[in-house]
Amino acid sequence: MRNTILQVAAVVFGAAFNSIPASAADMLVLFGTHRSGPGVGFSISRFDSETGTLTSPAFIQQSDAPSFFAIHPDGKHLYTCNSVDTYDGKPGGTLSAYAIAPKTGRLALLNRKPTGANPCHLSLDRSGRFVLDADYNGASICVYGIETDGSLGNRTAFVRHTGKSIHPDRQAGPHPHSIIVSPDNHYALVTDLGADKVYVYRFDDSKGTLIPNQPDAAPLSPGSGPRHLKFHPGGKWVYVLNELSNTVAAFSWNSRQGTLKQFQVASILPADFKGSSTAGEIQVHPNGKFLYASSRGHDSIAMFKIDAQTGQLAALGHVSSQGKMPRYFGLDPSGNWILLCNHDSDNVVVYRVDQETGLLRSTGEPVKVPNPFCAQFLQ
Repeated sequence: MRNTILQVAAVVFGAAFNSIPASAADMLVLFGTHRSGPGVGFSISRFDSETGTLTSPAFIQQSDAPSFFAIHPDGKHLYTCNSVDTYDGKPGGTLSAYAIAPKTGRLALLNRKPTGANPCHLSLDRSGRFVLDADYNGASICVYGIETDGSLGNRTAFVRHTGKSIHPDRQAGPHPHSIIVSPDNHYALVTDLGADKVYVYRFDDSKGTLIPNQPDAAPLSPGSGPRHLKFHPGGKWVYVLNELSNTVAAFSWNSRQGTLKQFQVASILPADFKGSSTAGEIQVHPNGKFLYASSRGHDSIAMFKIDAQTGQLAALGHVSSQGKMPRYFGLDPSGNWILLCNHDSDNVVVYRVDQETGLLRSTGEPVKVPNPFCAQFLQ
């Protein structure tokens, strides 16, 4: 009975979505909802990249806590981690593969594969042949191959982390929080919030295997809690967002040896802020000139200018998130807009990016989206 209700709801919402007129500058935006239950999963909106207008989303696909997801470069497939500790009565979470319908963006489940408990982040390698996954509560990372039909194939790598740090609750054990391949596709970098390290693995992009590099990790200051990281477009620098210390740690990257050397730590909070806050997301602008990081508590986006010669960050100020718990934000393909997801306020805010100064300006009222965790653009 419940499945019938969900199918009817999907048809009704889909019809409403398809009735919205499209403009020449339109693209689709997919949102994942960070909870489980009837009518929960993926929703879809249209986004006008000329005006910054985002339509109200329509629910399109049931899915359990599709927290972080990625769209394949072919635009035809989507991969998500389902952030649960048990699935179908068994310990652990799952990765799910979907086919994306042309024009409408509708999703059709292809298959699922098991992961460690509470998978919280995934990414695709540069060849688009593998999915890499980080399991927060499972203290593990894994890699799955992608079949020619877009479904998930065999698991090609699995590594369990060890270690801890000084925070009594958040760092009593390892917690891999994100996994990203290097620009040359030869390394995979993993932020471990519990161990206060960025692990570096040699990645074989023909087999999908992971081998610890030597040295195998770059340490951060105790209590930092590394969450996410981004490479600079030039490939020379890596910026690590530290959830617990509310900082960005800047590293130089040696692509021949796969090593990191820290050269700066910058706070993402105002100097006079006295409340409680944790870092959410980090993005580097495609032009390489600016960096942005969100804080959950101060509820803002910190803006930085990146020195073109040194990679050093210079603070530009903060802009309000216009909601609570800005867990994720992303830049559209043009680099002119940012969509920010306020998880606890059930809304998404659109910001215009000033290409010369890097400053952000909100474009209007927030759009209602239930518990938004992640958003991805589909051209």
